[in-house]
Amino acid sequence: MTDAMQSASSASSEAPALVNPHDRPLPLLSVAGLRALEQEAAATLPEHALMARAGAAAARFLLDQIGHDGSVSADHPVWLVAGPGNNGGDALVVATELRRAGVAVEVCMPVEVKPDDARWALAAARVAGVPVSATPPASFDAYGWLVDGMFGIGLARPLDGVFATLAQQLSERARGQGRVLALDVPSGLDSDTGNVVGNGAAVRATHTVTFIGAKPGLYMTSGRDLAGSVTVAPIGLDDTGRTQVQLNAPALFAPFLPPRDFATNKGTFGSLAVVGGDTGMCGAPILAARAALYAGAGKVHVGFVGSGAPAYDPPHPELMLHAIDELALDSMDALAIGCGMGHRDRASVTLHDALALDVPTLLDADALNLLAKDDALAESLEARGTQHGNPCVLTPHPLEAARLLGSDARAVQSDRLAAARSLAARYASVIVLKGAGTVIAAPDGRIAVNPTGNAALATGGTGDVLGGLIGALLAQQLPQYEAALAGVYLHGLAADTLTASGSGPAGLTAGELAPMVRTLLNRLFYPSLT
Repeated sequence: MTDAMQSASSASSEAPALVNPHDRPLPLLSVAGLRALEQEAAATLPEHALMARAGAAAARFLLDQIGHDGSVSADHPVWLVAGPGNNGGDALVVATELRRAGVAVEVCMPVEVKPDDARWALAAARVAGVPVSATPPASFDAYGWLVDGMFGIGLARPLDGVFATLAQQLSERARGQGRVLALDVPSGLDSDTGNVVGNGAAVRATHTVTFIGAKPGLYMTSGRDLAGSVTVAPIGLDDTGRTQVQLNAPALFAPFLPPRDFATNKGTFGSLAVVGGDTGMCGAPILAARAALYAGAGKVHVGFVGSGAPAYDPPHPELMLHAIDELALDSMDALAIGCGMGHRDRASVTLHDALALDVPTLLDADALNLLAKDDALAESLEARGTQHGNPCVLTPHPLEAARLLGSDARAVQSDRLAAARSLAARYASVIVLKGAGTVIAAPDGRIAVNPTGNAALATGGTGDVLGGLIGALLAQQLPQYEAALAGVYLHGLAADTLTASGSGPAGLTAGELAPMVRTLLNRLFYPSLT
């Protein structure tokens, strides 16, 4: 072993740390932020140390997995594919570490690695006796774990040739037998946006070990499907203060939830008015209002802008139903406006009047579409945040966001973080950009990506439920940003919990979410009272 190999090996001799992101408000680092960290570390660490640490961390992860599932033997080795860059070098270090631990491995390197660090890793692998070939096997049936080390965060063009073919084969394995590990990010994934680079091929993994810190793209758009279960390997670098983007987690909002003391009463937890329900669309605000009850609001009113509304809600007679002219919105502690509201003049007048009130307000659905086509409403909304310090919460899906930005849904989805930031700045509001990896952005620059939720939420009415949840939290005096964080997190976690019990993802109805939110609120945040 050369002196450089010994130096890098000693730099990674301690057991590498592995972090489970579950329920942790981890920073989410951009490619630019990661590159800056790497450059700073390179000035102080021994040569090749970062690659040695990354490979050792991924090897430790695999050794733990193999110890549990017994999937690897001399007849079923670990197969690793190494790309031509530093991600390929990481794969070679993993293979070397596994080989030294007595695990059978094979490496496929279709194109020989080029960077100095990766060349060092290749030399170490050869010294350790790691079998390296240029040709992929005809079948992966004889292998235990498969490891994707083709391309990492630096990929700028679509996968092609043998690498595109391997991405497809690895993805087929992940969907079938499983046990596919991606190093840092699945090859082909844009780690900043969660989109597939150039709309080309990408690896679908069952597990990802990501280095230095978590990346936003692992939790947005295609990222959650492609990355599988994510583990973070910090490899000794401090990412504190490097980004304002965080993974949404209870630590960000739990301190703001109200105590449930014995001396409290219904007035303690606020009055919410859900405003919407044009003629023939009464179901949406009732669905939102029911969710608000389950989220702990003290009193919940519904104000209908249309005719033909029911006199009361039989499943929940606790709800107080009114024609909008009979409801004093200025006496409420919070408003949730837009569900089934329609686009008629009555809806515009109601929204204009509501924005003039000094009441915490959420805008959803038709209220957002009214804003997008009425400059006076948009100016009033912006003034609330910039001049009066009372920002609204807006909850657009990508198409609604596109209308608000004068763009299109494809542009919004191409960079969800940028779209949410632009909306927060333009409308001086807290933005909840819904979708896979919901983004919550505040006008002051704070921004979070939500890790909960699944395909069970892809059904009518779930957005109304989310609006009712956040509205209820506003009525309970949570600040706008924290109310949005809490509502989005619990909404997604309810879907995850119901799916885990067999009630989803197919066929879960929006009305099933709110009772589970109640259960989670009490289980997670009020356990001493249950």
